[in-house]
Parts: sequence; C-alpha cells; structure tokens
Amino acid sequence: MVLQFFELIGSLGLFLYGMRTMSDGIQKAAGDKLQSILGFMTGNRFAGVATGFGMTAIIQSSSATTVMVVSFVNAGLLSLVQAIGVIMGANIGTTVTGWIVAILGFKFDISAIALPAIGIGLPLIFWKRIKKSEWGETLVGFGLLFLGLSFLKASVPEIDAHPESFQFVVNLTGYGLLSRFLFILIGAGLTVLLQSSSASMAITLTMAFSGWIDFPNAAAMVLGENIGTTITAMIASLGTDVHARRAALAHLMFNILGIIWIQILFFPIIALVDSLVPGSMDSKAGITAHLAMFHTTFNVINTLFFINFVNWLERIVKLLIPLPSAEKAQPHEYHLEYITYSMQDTPELNLLTAKAEILKMAQITEQMYSSFVYVFNNPTKKLKDEVEELASKEELTDRMQEELSRFLAQLSMENLKARSAENVNQLMRIVHELESIGDSCFNLLILSKRRYDKELFIPAAGLDALRPYLETVHSYLGFIIKHMNKHLSSQEMEQAIDLENQVDGYRNTLQKAARYRIKEGSDVKAELLYMDMVRHIEKIGDHLLNIAQALREVR
Repeated sequence: MVLQFFELIGSLGLFLYGMRTMSDGIQKAAGDKLQSILGFMTGNRFAGVATGFGMTAIIQSSSATTVMVVSFVNAGLLSLVQAIGVIMGANIGTTVTGWIVAILGFKFDISAIALPAIGIGLPLIFWKRIKKSEWGETLVGFGLLFLGLSFLKASVPEIDAHPESFQFVVNLTGYGLLSRFLFILIGAGLTVLLQSSSASMAITLTMAFSGWIDFPNAAAMVLGENIGTTITAMIASLGTDVHARRAALAHLMFNILGIIWIQILFFPIIALVDSLVPGSMDSKAGITAHLAMFHTTFNVINTLFFINFVNWLERIVKLLIPLPSAEKAQPHEYHLEYITYSMQDTPELNLLTAKAEILKMAQITEQMYSSFVYVFNNPTKKLKDEVEELASKEELTDRMQEELSRFLAQLSMENLKARSAENVNQLMRIVHELESIGDSCFNLLILSKRRYDKELFIPAAGLDALRPYLETVHSYLGFIIKHMNKHLSSQEMEQAIDLENQVDGYRNTLQKAARYRIKEGSDVKAELLYMDMVRHIEKIGDHLLNIAQALREVR
C-alpha cells in the first residue's frame, strides 16, 4: 500500500515536471507571439477574453495567466474591466489541456507518443548549432507529461480488482446535491494542494477512467477545480495594491458564482455534452472526452453569461474592496513583485512585465520633460507645485530603477533562451538611462526655479534660440518612446543618430552664442544658468542615443 502511494506521488511528480518543462519551452518558442497577444489586452472585454484564451492555450496554465493579469493591474497597465475579460478567457483556455490529456492520454498508446517525442526533443536541446532548444524542451516536456500520465493510470487500481478501495468513495455518494458540493470541494482542495488545475484534471480523468467515480461526480470535481485555480491569483495579490486585489477577487467571484448558478442547469448540460460527444459517458472509451467537453461547455457558458455583467462584477468588487482613504494613499509608492508560480516558472511572461514597466517609466520621463518645457515657457509662474510634483516623479523614477533592476537581475537567473537573456541586459541599460533622464529633467526645473527666484534675465534672442532645441529633444524622446522595447532597424537607428547630431549642433551653437553675449556685457549669472540648461538638455540627448543603441540590440 505504501509503495503504491509513492508510485502515485511519483507519477504525479513526473506529470507536473513534464508540464513545467513543456510550458517553459513553449514560452521560449512563442516569446514574441506572447507580446502580440498581450497587445489585445487594451481592447474591449471581448478582446480580453480572446487574449486570455490565447495566452492560456499557449502556455498551458490558467494560473500563470491570471497571476500575470494581477501583476499588470497592480502596475496600472490593465483596467479592472479588461482584467476580468482576460480572466474569463483564461478559464476557457485552460480546457485545452484537458482535451489534450483526455484524447491523447486515454485513447492512444501513450508510449507510442511519449518516447518518440523525447527521442526527437533531446537532440534539439543538445544540438546547439540549430538553435532549437526551446522546441526540444517542449517535446521532452510533452513526452514526460504523458509518461507521468501513463504511470498515473497504472498506479490507480481498477475497481473490479480492488472493490474494497472503492468503499470510501461510495460513502460520499447518494446524498444528492450535498454529494455534488462535496465533490466540488474535493476538486477545489486537490487543485489548491497541487497548485495546478491541469494536474487535478488529470487525476479526475484517471479516476473516472478507472471507474472510481461516475460522470456526475467527476463533473462536480471539474467544477471545483475551477475554484481551486483561483487561489494562486489570490496568493499573488497579497501585498499588492487595491486594484490587483480586486482583480483576484473578481476571478474568485466569477468562478464561484458560475458554479452556483450552473447547478440549475447541471443535468441539462450533462445531457447536452452527451449529445455532442460520441460514445457513452459511462464507458472507459467515452468518459474522458465527455469530461473534457463538460469542462469546456461550462466555461464557455459561464463566460457568455457573465460577459454581459462585467460592469456589475466590477462594481461589486469595488464595493467589497474600497480604495484606501486619501491620507493613507501613497500614489507615488512603487513596488514591482517578481512573479513566481510554484508549479510553473513564467520567465518569458516576466520579461513582458518588465518591458511594460519600462514603457511606463519612459512615459513618466516624457511627462517630466513636458513639465519642464511648460515651466520654461511660463517664466513668471510660481513654481512651488511644479517643483513638488516633479520631485515626486523623480523619486518615483529612482524607485522604479531600483525595483526594475532587482526584477531584471532575478529574471537573468531564470532559464531564459539566449536571445531573451541578452534582451534582459539591454533592458537594464535602458532603465539606467531613463532614470538619468529623470534626474536631468528635475535639474532643469531647479534651474528654472533659480531663474525665477533670482530674477535672472536671459535675452529674448537666447530664449527664442533655445525653443527649437527643446522641440528637437522632445521629438527625440517621442521617437524613443514610440520604439520602446522594439528592435530598431538600421534606418531607424540612422534617424536616432541624426536627431542626436541635431541636438549636438544646437548645443554648440547655443553655448557659443551665450559666451558671445557674456563678452558683450550680458548678465554672467543668467548666461551661466542658460549654459547649464543647454548642457542638461544635451545630456538627455546622450541618454536617448544610449537607449537607441540598446534598442538596436533588442530582438
């Protein structure tokens, strides 16, 4: 009995390790496509559903997707409505794994699938010249997953051979609705314990295939697994801001409310599934496919129902988790949590998070520069509020540099493909340059305040000559933000170099003119301050060129 228990645990471990390896390989192979899919997140709720489905179908983990959604909401990159749409799609996407396991794992000779997959995958991992190791990982993980499933099937005894083992399950049945909710709780608990709805689905399919539970009870366990998978997102939301906690709660409510209202249609849905899937749900040949269809049908119906009430769900969540009071709120506090998921790493998704945060940081520096330009063009305006706001943003960029550098350092230690690892190095360089731009913007505002406080007079000719210089740097900053996180083509790199040359040309002309005005008797303090401004603006151009060079290396 003890040996059989450890065989069961070992089989499950092999299944989970195979899933993790396969997911890592898919993430590496589809890294660029994940970026494209995430682009849909900013669309409407239907685009969010499509995004959640596509992301989960690719990485084979709804938990990883929902944890990512929580992190994006925490960073302010997704609204709550968009996040709810993505979560709904993730619930549908996770049913793909059930179909793969149900069809390939129980209808074919698993060794005929698993061993050839490992045999093809291993050479791809070790043959570095062809640079297809990520596909090798995917195939090896696929093979290990199905080997684990094969051992799992073998370690769960047939009911006919061990009728006494079935007695404890029999004791849980026969109580009608109470039994159904009991199996829902078992499914939820199993998923929380394993931290993988795919693994608990595999166990449910195996138990049903071996005759341990009938179809209605197995279907109830599948419903419970939908609740259990929300726990990962709830854990990920601990310590995050109010918006992330709302997203995690919305995920939990969506699944619980769906399971409650679907009880009314429980047996009609079973009848619908039976009519859609050939074969009998009471036979070994048919029960696994019927369960996969039930899983899909429930999540599709639940999504179609709740997608009309997303705004209501948002209001309820906001009511349950209100915003903190104004005196407790700290709008410029910043913390970027590194995403970990106990059963599956998400390095490529973490890379996307880093890129999104870097774009956000770039946009903040652009706001800082725009604030300086506004102040420069309004020299008689009192600057107390502007200085405080820019100082706050400068502290925010400092904090972002610290958090992003720590985040990227952790990411560099993950099992990334070579190109992604190089991208991490370039992103760290970009973060440093953006923080330096923030410092320069703040220094420019301090110089503007000194000009106001000391009543320093800069000749109109000097101010007029400075404005096209400011516009050129502003255009340069806009160019970099437009191409942030993208590979710069040779033509785009030439544009960046041309803008840098324009900035240098303006600097030389403006500094020469200031020195000439000093010789002609202009206010020395005012002209030196003017030259300091020119120097800080030119430094921003230098930092932008460094960012462009880093983007040229990003692939």
